[in-house]
Amino acid sequence: MNNSRKIQFSPPDITEEEIAEVVETLKSGWITTGPKTKLFEKKIAEYCTTSKAVALNSATAAMEMTLRFLGVGPGDEVITCAYTYSASASVITHVGAKVVLVDSGVNSFHIDYDAIANAITDKTKVIIPVDIAGVMCDYDRILEIVKSKKDIFKANNKIQEIFGRVIILADAAHSIGAIYKGRKSGSVADFTCFSFHAVKNLTTAEGGLVTWKNINELENEDIYREYMLLSLHGQSKDALSKTKLGAWEYDILAPNYKCNMTDIMASLGLVQLRRYPEILEKRKKLIEKYSSLLKDLDVTPLNHYSKDYISSGHLYLLNIDYKEEIFRNDIITKLAQVGISTNVHYKPLPMHTAYKNLGFKIENYPNAFNMYKNEITLPLHTLLENEDVEYIVDKFKEVLNETN
Repeated sequence: MNNSRKIQFSPPDITEEEIAEVVETLKSGWITTGPKTKLFEKKIAEYCTTSKAVALNSATAAMEMTLRFLGVGPGDEVITCAYTYSASASVITHVGAKVVLVDSGVNSFHIDYDAIANAITDKTKVIIPVDIAGVMCDYDRILEIVKSKKDIFKANNKIQEIFGRVIILADAAHSIGAIYKGRKSGSVADFTCFSFHAVKNLTTAEGGLVTWKNINELENEDIYREYMLLSLHGQSKDALSKTKLGAWEYDILAPNYKCNMTDIMASLGLVQLRRYPEILEKRKKLIEKYSSLLKDLDVTPLNHYSKDYISSGHLYLLNIDYKEEIFRNDIITKLAQVGISTNVHYKPLPMHTAYKNLGFKIENYPNAFNMYKNEITLPLHTLLENEDVEYIVDKFKEVLNETN
């Protein structure tokens, strides 16, 4: 086959506007956490319709600091889905809690809602649902489930007592800008953690952020301050506060962590957020183009749009019907030979050494394995044009016919 072009899987969409903003920050003399980071937090909170937001250096840090804020630790259990990337579960081990994996639903990339209730015990403190590919989970249903089990919930601290049930922490690494029943991602779950990694829809190169719904009996400023302490060594003043005349002195209130965002990163994010409506619209048009061109093939793409949700269009997940791992892997190799980079989202956690060592076996997660075994993720990013999608689908059809 003729290898006439190279199509990357997920290059960042960076314009002269982002470059100019970063240069301005570099010239300002303030390149770590400062005014741009604070402005980025404010703008994202407004975008998500929440009161506050905390920008950190990754979604992983955002999830871990949230678990620490909630007082989750040894002796506790946290539920997440077997069909996800490691970060959704690794943060649970970071705080010393037990990872509880639930299978995905039948023919679904999302967590098996029917299985959640059975996984909740009196040790369960948090559930981390995963908004895969930018499609939000059914949070109303998850809330109903955790409320139905509130009688067995055992709080270890004041914050957990206020909730009085298992707390919902959304792994929204993929879903900034997504909508669930008219509500923006970031304002639906109790806490929501976003990723702004280089491959994400909205990027700060590396980076993450957490938002939360207003919590009775807790002031948002107090919650924000606790995140600041957690993410900056437990220091009572950040660098910006210490620049005020004579304000050098600070205290260390706890031996905490270091995972703050910088103004260089936030500069990228501010411009990306300004451009984000057009980015989402472009992604939607590319998804519609893909789905139109693929409709007559024996493939099942993830549905990004329905009456209940509007996806952020982060990834184009596709199952090749009636096929297995070897066939899918062969397709990936053949597409690479004609210059098309593809991927798999995801190899379920029980298939990885780290989670096998924790005692998980893929045999116990048949739905997740069935979704994985013939899944292929086609390129989806805002540097693609319609002709690129046509080329990808033409070559995909060719290698399908050749491999059958």
